[in-house]
Amino acid sequence: MKTTDFAKNLSDFFGQYLPVECGMSQNTVKAYSHTFLLLLEYLHAEERIKPEAVCLKDFTKDRVIAFLKWLETERGCSVSTRNSRLGAIHSFAKYLQYRNILNISNWQEIMSIKIKKSPAKEMEYLTIDGIKLLLRQPDIKTRAGRRDFVLLGLLYDSAARVQELIDLTPADFRFDETTTVRLLGKGSKVRVVPLSSDEVKNLRRYMDECGLLEPNRKNCPLFPNPQGGKLSRMAVLNIVKKYFNMAKTKDPDLMPPRLGCHSFRHSKAMHMLEADINLVYIRDFLGHSSTTTTEVYARASEKKKQEALAKLNPGIIKDTKSSWKKDRALMAYLKDLQQKY
Repeated sequence: MKTTDFAKNLSDFFGQYLPVECGMSQNTVKAYSHTFLLLLEYLHAEERIKPEAVCLKDFTKDRVIAFLKWLETERGCSVSTRNSRLGAIHSFAKYLQYRNILNISNWQEIMSIKIKKSPAKEMEYLTIDGIKLLLRQPDIKTRAGRRDFVLLGLLYDSAARVQELIDLTPADFRFDETTTVRLLGKGSKVRVVPLSSDEVKNLRRYMDECGLLEPNRKNCPLFPNPQGGKLSRMAVLNIVKKYFNMAKTKDPDLMPPRLGCHSFRHSKAMHMLEADINLVYIRDFLGHSSTTTTEVYARASEKKKQEALAKLNPGIIKDTKSSWKKDRALMAYLKDLQQKY
């Protein structure tokens, strides 16, 4: 069967342009490829165009808009997911500008499709007491419980993204006076963060029990699945949800309405901020490219807001407790007079 111009360009986009020319990570390439799997599914189901028959002439602004609407209405995708899919399509349209210049106006029309505004989500994070409660839930008398205890502790202590955690191997740790972990983040950016002494002790016990301190195991997954490969993102999320639900039954007031893997990262950042650690250091710890991203924690911290307000001319509004007491005494006196007369 003859290969279409769409298939040829898409193959070059994923095989050459994204990984080689743009230096995109495997995770980004994987996410972008899922977008186009969904686009082909849409074209087949709604437009009656078979995947092997899709041509560049079928890739239009109107169809992309219809596809984005289909994602939200038929698949129930959130606005943020819809925007992520559009980002992948924008990238492909940008690529086509230089590979198929005769139809540049079409690609520019696709690139003109706007990112949809979405309401900002409330940041879900745990207090220090909430973290402690959650970490008390795994049954450390069992091997699985000990693994989950170390996994949750490392997720918080390192502020790792879930993919960064999944990708960890024993070789990423440097056990020294200050133990550090090497995290491979977004855009293949590497950062090295220190770990607390208690987490290091738990980690070493776990690694020793699993034989992960042996020289021939240094490139094995730190948290393997039953087949010996990496845990999936969903597997880690299920672990988090399991203990979140357990903790919620123990003390619902300490648990937020929802909790995801990223909530541990938010929690660590908030606790660092509330411990008066400089925002620049928090930025580097989290692997943000700019403090502008990190400032979201300063805006979300209720404790910091209260501290700032306390410094703002304290004593302007006086405590009138004594006056209220006098008023209540006066009212009682008047009522007593009414009873007498």
